[in-house]
Amino acid sequence: MASERPEAPAMEEGGSRIRRRVSVRKRSRPSLGCACVAPPAAEPGEEEEKDVVAESRRRKTAGVQPAEVTPGDASPREACPLNLPGWWCTPRPPAQPADRGRPDHPNDSEDMFGDYDSFTENSFLAQIDDLEQKCMQLPEHGKHATEIANEDINSESIKNKLSITTVGNFTELQTDKHAKNQSAQEDVAIEPEADVLYDVPSSQVLYFENLQNSSNDVGDKCAKGKDQKSLSHNVVNEEVSHNCIEQPQQNDEPSSKIRTSSDVNRRKSVKDYLKSAMTGNAKAQTPVISRSKQLKETLLSEEINVAKKTIESSSDDIGPFYSLPSRVRDLYAQFKGIEKLYEWQHACLTLSSVQERKNLIYSLPTSGGKTLVAEILMLQELLCRQKDVLMILPYVAIVQEKLHMIGEGSRGATLEMTLAKILYTSKTTQVIGMSATLNNVEDLKEFLQAEYYTNPFRPVELKEYLKINDSIYEVDSKAESGMTFSRLLNYKYSDALKKMDPDHLVALVTEVIPNYSCLIFCPTKKNCENVAQMICKFLSKEYLKHKEKEKHELIKNLKNTGGGSLCPVLQHTIPFGVAYHHSGLTGDERKLLEEAYTAGVLCLFTCTSTLAAGVNLPARRVILRSPYVATEFLKRHQYKQMVGRAGRAGIDTAGESVLILQEKDKQQVLELITRPLENCYSQLVQEFTKGIQALFLSLVGLKIATSLGDIYHFMNDTLFGVQQKNLLKEKSLWEVTVESLSYLTEKGLLQKDAVCKSEEEVQYNFHITKLGRASFKGTIDLAYCDILYRDLKKGLESLVLESLFHLVYLTTPYELASQCKPDWMIYFRQLGQLSPAEQNVASLLGVSESFIGKKASGQAIKKKVDKDIVSRLYLSFVLYTLLKETNIWSVSEKFNMPRGYIQNLLTGAASFSSCVLHFCEELEEFWVYKALLVELTKKLTYCVKAELIPLMEVTGVLEGRAKQLHSAGYKSLTHLANANPEVLIRTVDHLSRRQAKQIVSSAKMLLQEKAEALQEEAEELLRPPSDLPGAVAPNRKL
Repeated sequence: MASERPEAPAMEEGGSRIRRRVSVRKRSRPSLGCACVAPPAAEPGEEEEKDVVAESRRRKTAGVQPAEVTPGDASPREACPLNLPGWWCTPRPPAQPADRGRPDHPNDSEDMFGDYDSFTENSFLAQIDDLEQKCMQLPEHGKHATEIANEDINSESIKNKLSITTVGNFTELQTDKHAKNQSAQEDVAIEPEADVLYDVPSSQVLYFENLQNSSNDVGDKCAKGKDQKSLSHNVVNEEVSHNCIEQPQQNDEPSSKIRTSSDVNRRKSVKDYLKSAMTGNAKAQTPVISRSKQLKETLLSEEINVAKKTIESSSDDIGPFYSLPSRVRDLYAQFKGIEKLYEWQHACLTLSSVQERKNLIYSLPTSGGKTLVAEILMLQELLCRQKDVLMILPYVAIVQEKLHMIGEGSRGATLEMTLAKILYTSKTTQVIGMSATLNNVEDLKEFLQAEYYTNPFRPVELKEYLKINDSIYEVDSKAESGMTFSRLLNYKYSDALKKMDPDHLVALVTEVIPNYSCLIFCPTKKNCENVAQMICKFLSKEYLKHKEKEKHELIKNLKNTGGGSLCPVLQHTIPFGVAYHHSGLTGDERKLLEEAYTAGVLCLFTCTSTLAAGVNLPARRVILRSPYVATEFLKRHQYKQMVGRAGRAGIDTAGESVLILQEKDKQQVLELITRPLENCYSQLVQEFTKGIQALFLSLVGLKIATSLGDIYHFMNDTLFGVQQKNLLKEKSLWEVTVESLSYLTEKGLLQKDAVCKSEEEVQYNFHITKLGRASFKGTIDLAYCDILYRDLKKGLESLVLESLFHLVYLTTPYELASQCKPDWMIYFRQLGQLSPAEQNVASLLGVSESFIGKKASGQAIKKKVDKDIVSRLYLSFVLYTLLKETNIWSVSEKFNMPRGYIQNLLTGAASFSSCVLHFCEELEEFWVYKALLVELTKKLTYCVKAELIPLMEVTGVLEGRAKQLHSAGYKSLTHLANANPEVLIRTVDHLSRRQAKQIVSSAKMLLQEKAEALQEEAEELLRPPSDLPGAVAPNRKL
């Protein structure tokens, strides 16, 4: 990806560099960061240059020369940190003692738009007073002091000194000539009117706009004449020079202080008007916004306006950065190191289909930089077009990272349904799909109504090898056998090592680590752990010294997240820089290990195939332990995903993959590496209850299509409809549609109505029932909706509320229960530890202690018991124990289950509890469950003690951090919202400044949201009803 190419030159945006020559002048204000204001609305006859403007202020010292500034190479003292096109912002003067050490540019722990302080100076009204006095002192203004003062306020302070003109890809800045030049050796005091607008609150800008509009004709003509003289259109790539902005000397003549009564009256009128305007604004109920925030929003909104005009124009100009503000480019360079896009990225972003917002599919090999293109397209929608963006997992606008997943099980069915509904209901939504593995792209093009772009580009060359015994062969498509001999492994193996490592993994790994990274894909989770331990057993002690301090810190952090517990395998392997990675890890463990691998602290991962599809962790060498995933032979797209992780852009010059195979699998592997990718097929019918039935229920529930004809028409536009000739051999699409609707009707989810349109024609319309709406709103799998209804109905008769056990059972996911294999001895012990009321729950479900006892002792059982209920109750034990103990490690040991599985069970239960809550909200008979499930869902979501839940609601605060904060005295959301980040850093261990600021910021946002919700509720209570009896309607003038 482009972010990993440090040698890339400075970015060029498809056009010539912008060169800016700006003159600066002396000013007396200390410590001002950046001041920019939005220009007033342009008059119909004015030039286009007035669209984006800014005021330039800087103290001029003797002999100062105009400074040249080019984007990308400007120093912090030469250009605005935001680098906004069309704005010139005053550099910060030498820092005062309180400001010393403050960076001029934002870093990763600060606000991305920099540090712009608010400021307070002399009274605004006093400056207006001085302004008028100064204007009337000037000899050349003696005749019409009032008109000139008015002109100065409007033309000089409000109208901007900088104008912008866009010609092709060139941006030209120009300045108004304010007065004749003065001696370069002379210090000149800044005039009041030059800084009037600097102290004007944003709420007062409207006054000046009104004042400008009401100016007399003479003043307008003068101002317009001055602007027109200063504006000029230059040829593209010309260097624009600017006249120095000088200030006229003040006239200190005594006679200049004499004022007429009309002058005094005019002064009073201006001051009175300003006082009135300020008082009115102060009384108005406006949100309190800091000056810093106002400035940032003004800067950003103005640049976005420029970008919007660029993106909406019909020209080929791609703007500062692909129709985005230049600030976006600067942030990519600062935080991701991306200074120049790859050629294919530029070509893709400038495609006519992209610029015209047509649907597009683009496909490239793994690590080609597809995500960056998706991010830019997403930012165009959000910033410039101000439209919503729908993200589907790693998909954007709609850009979907794994388009090939549309052919994978229930995920594929859900993805297809989502895309089909969007395409059917909205003709203006742009769909952009991206993938590394696509074959039957023609079907996808027809389904998405999209154009297709592909490129074989890969930033790092990939070399694929096969290993048979101790021989290494390079994959060669030109060779007759598909491979050519490369080398023999040169590693001395002892007899013990040969027995432990028959596949020569140690030899392959030690050629790479610790200086480079390596991934070993294993067929099972257990094999991952065994391979990691085996390799460490034969690594020399020299590996222990590599980043030893960082490894100790990693082990410490892992123990903290596990409440003091650490997997013994990781305890042994991490000092060698080795770890396993699979679904048995908790989310916190995976995050820490992945960060350590990215940082080079860990150099070897033994992992399952899920890492290739879900996590971007590239390596110098990728080793496939076997051509099997569990017991199934590798598929072509799985193989490509795994080997695609080899080679890190900007770090490695090449990537290597080694597939280890036995002689018996040789022919099958050769077919694997040479055959094309598997086709992508619709899963709507294969996933029946989660596919076509769920689709029809949502179509009727959302009223997208309610008649048989409309639903059939919709189906023709799905991927299933496009591929119906290949997928439907025995039935037609019409028959499948009718059968599915009949099934939903029989199940009581839909109701069918016949409407006679004529004597011969009958139209069938469908509407959703209460049960159907509950299932639809709760996103309940239709295979279980009737079972859930029966369980909830039965629970109403004898709901046990002495503890949470009964409610936990009702919210345990059905699909997980079907995959569970209980440990009967553990089951028997847990059942015996229940209270009498809790045992009554088991009895109500038909699970007796004698039944479990016989299963544990291996005795034959004649009585029939529902297997799914037994398994679901066992998982309920796990969840109930977890809620009581809140420690995944202890529960993992107690039930002999992987901690990752328990965490997934907890996450699934929290999600299903929320679904059941929405299900009950649609059915009045289940009103009792509403309040109960709200609290249970919260407990399952956070799984911590009650006092920690308010802290866990804050983004970035997990259980370990919540305990630290609670111990430090931060016991509520209000505490966190009012916390000082610097104090947090000192009182909470292992908390970075960036994390502290994020926690405080998130807490403030959450607190504000809750306050606004309460305020809306209060306003609703106080608002008089519109149908109040006896209320007199207000008189309205026609």
